[in-house]
Amino acid sequence: MSAFRLALQPLRSSRLYSTATPSRLASVANTATTAASPQALSAAALHASGPLRNDWSRDEIQAIYDSPFVDLMFYAAKVHRDNFNPREVQQSTLLSIKTGGCTEDCKYCPQSSRYKTNVEAQKMLDENVILDAAQRAKDAGSTRFCMGAAWRDLAGRKSNFKKIVNHVKTIRGMGMEVCCTLGMLNEEQAKMLKDAGLTAYNHNLDTSREFYPKIISTRTYDERLQTIKHAQDAGISVCSGGIIGLGEQDEDRVGLLHTLSTLEKHPESVPVNALLAVKGTPLEDQQPVSIFEMVRMIATARIIMPQSMVRLSAGRVRFSMSEQSMCFLAGANSIFTGDKLLTTPNNDKSDDAKMFEVLGLVPKPANFAQGSDKAQQPVYNAKATDAAEVAQ
Repeated sequence: MSAFRLALQPLRSSRLYSTATPSRLASVANTATTAASPQALSAAALHASGPLRNDWSRDEIQAIYDSPFVDLMFYAAKVHRDNFNPREVQQSTLLSIKTGGCTEDCKYCPQSSRYKTNVEAQKMLDENVILDAAQRAKDAGSTRFCMGAAWRDLAGRKSNFKKIVNHVKTIRGMGMEVCCTLGMLNEEQAKMLKDAGLTAYNHNLDTSREFYPKIISTRTYDERLQTIKHAQDAGISVCSGGIIGLGEQDEDRVGLLHTLSTLEKHPESVPVNALLAVKGTPLEDQQPVSIFEMVRMIATARIIMPQSMVRLSAGRVRFSMSEQSMCFLAGANSIFTGDKLLTTPNNDKSDDAKMFEVLGLVPKPANFAQGSDKAQQPVYNAKATDAAEVAQ
């Protein structure tokens, strides 16, 4: 069932609500007013307060996701304001430093060598091209520069990897956060990137474990999780999210969010991508997702991973300014700027500047204090305050 239909239907299913302990109810109820019964509160309301968690059940997340649309947006906005400056939006720039010729069979990707698309295989960009792009991104207001390469992994790429490590050092020296997405990483490669000053490593899970084999067969779900672990163990922040509009069901979107939110450490940032179907790929005829589906995904991610950046990522070019404003209200606080996202189109820089002006948004400063090796780390599943104490 689409998110739009859910938003318009009357309340009808017990799946819209979740049961809660007295302490959890007490944490969200306003004791100064008439108390509401548990059945009158949506799951979004029930879970909008409480400790940072990585022990979410899939049913809990499904209930939040299925909350009435206006409730979901409201409580996601509340969580967002409890954890971030709601006006600040991170601006990141993503550059494809090695385009096309990928050996993998991701059905959404025009860079796969298995499909006939308009993307041609290219060699890795020269150093001056990459560094000039990073400087232009900084001058345009970006605080994070991301380098992407269409590789399955780094096996047999020692020379190119060494160059990338040097690029990381140089770009970090410009005063920018640096992110890479280079395929699978082993422990040694993750450590080398960390020592070079890498801020974050992007490795998306794409979808739920159950739906994943219908989209990709050349890399397992567990291999993706292993790369995330290697990055986190090295002290690198992880950027990991997925794509909606692949033909998956709502339950698969919930499954993706469940995997991300039950990692030992939540991702530092969670990109939510809407498929941009590309001619020549197996998913070229997929219908685009609605803004309501996008907002529902963003809002649920915000509630269950309250301290993570939630990135309004690929597919943003399809949404109007008013539609994007709904995403920011629901908890998105990061975007990619620049005319391209790897090989697909992105919003024009002048349009983004106008949007920031109209909505009163301001650029989020760079955060160099992040990383799983830092002394101050989030505490998960802290004991909730006893209901009796809350009532006093």
